[in-house]
Amino acid sequence: MGSNQAGGRSGQGAGARRVVSLVTGWQLAASTCYYALFAAAPFLREAFGLSRLLVGVVVTTLTLGYTLGLFPVGAVVDGFGEKRVLVGSLLALGAGVVAVTVAPGYAALLVVAFGIGVAYAAAMPGTNRAVVRGVSRARQGVAMGVKQVGVTAGSGLSALLVVTAAPIVATWRAGFLAAGAFAGLVVAVFAVGFPAAPGSGSLVLPDLRGLSANRAYPALLVAGFFLGAALFTTTGYATLYLTESVRTGTALAGIGFAAMQFLGSAGRVAGGGLADRLTARGIPQARGAATTLLGMAVLGTACLGVLATTTPPPLLALAVLGVVGVTVLGFTGLYYTCVAGLVDEGNLGAATAGGQTALNAGALLAPPAFGWLVDFRSYRAGWLLLAACMAVSVVLLAGVRRWTSPAGRRVGASAGEAA
Repeated sequence: MGSNQAGGRSGQGAGARRVVSLVTGWQLAASTCYYALFAAAPFLREAFGLSRLLVGVVVTTLTLGYTLGLFPVGAVVDGFGEKRVLVGSLLALGAGVVAVTVAPGYAALLVVAFGIGVAYAAAMPGTNRAVVRGVSRARQGVAMGVKQVGVTAGSGLSALLVVTAAPIVATWRAGFLAAGAFAGLVVAVFAVGFPAAPGSGSLVLPDLRGLSANRAYPALLVAGFFLGAALFTTTGYATLYLTESVRTGTALAGIGFAAMQFLGSAGRVAGGGLADRLTARGIPQARGAATTLLGMAVLGTACLGVLATTTPPPLLALAVLGVVGVTVLGFTGLYYTCVAGLVDEGNLGAATAGGQTALNAGALLAPPAFGWLVDFRSYRAGWLLLAACMAVSVVLLAGVRRWTSPAGRRVGASAGEAA
């Protein structure tokens, strides 16, 4: 396809590095704003007089806005290009975190949280299209992995700003103001430096029927539901598991969580590099990414199975969670590389929206189920649920790999444009 060939040419050398750097910086700033509300949970509870349940409603509202915004924003990205959408969404995210500091009450806080979630919906459709357009296909796996590091790094930076640094010099609100200022700085750099490219020129509803024409794509989405369930639930409960079940101290649990996030970032880059090597050997992009993703899912299932069948001593538990970080937290770059390999560039915004919606659906449903099992049974029962989720994803990913045959074509590609 002509646009992808142009993207391949521009994806060489300095041009590709500039695109990846700018997109990763955008992702870092956007995730810092989005995850600031997660990090600020104890401060929000005190400032607004909230119960633990109402704090959870804030997080659910944030996630709901994110999920509901995915398909509309994905359609806008496909129709009008990613640059304007990404600039506008980061401006909205910066304004949103500043608005949190002046929210007069709980209802206003929920409205702001919903708006931040909707603004963050541009992240995956916009940044994924930017990588596909600006980086040659032979390097897209690594590029996706590097870009996804911005998510985990942004989450860590939000905790540093809101929880650690700001209360020392002022209040938690100063952390939100700092996140907003950071977003403003990044959006200025991004607006000047990122190369614009037009979309289709029209705003149309996503062609879900067309996307489903390749049965590998819906299978990947269902696998994404179970992968998302394992990812977000592990992230939410790892420190509690270490302190309550393994009986580590809070300091060691925090180190373990940070190490798990760091290894998740490493897994995103390393997995993308392995998929790129397979692509360089002539294996289609989607098949190479699915093969690597399948291997990570198998290893992640085994590690969760260990946690489900025994309560290891602290050092072994940290080691197992470290491998869980590489695999269960490290798959997202590969997941989106596989999506990009299955669909044409003109459908990538909608296809990415579908993929992220699947991940978010798992994130909405699995954590309460895990918590219920822990409350009424044990942590082992909760880990068994996640191991079962990962096992289902293994079966589905095996199907994705099988259906991405070497002669397969992208959904939406014209005849003769082989994947």
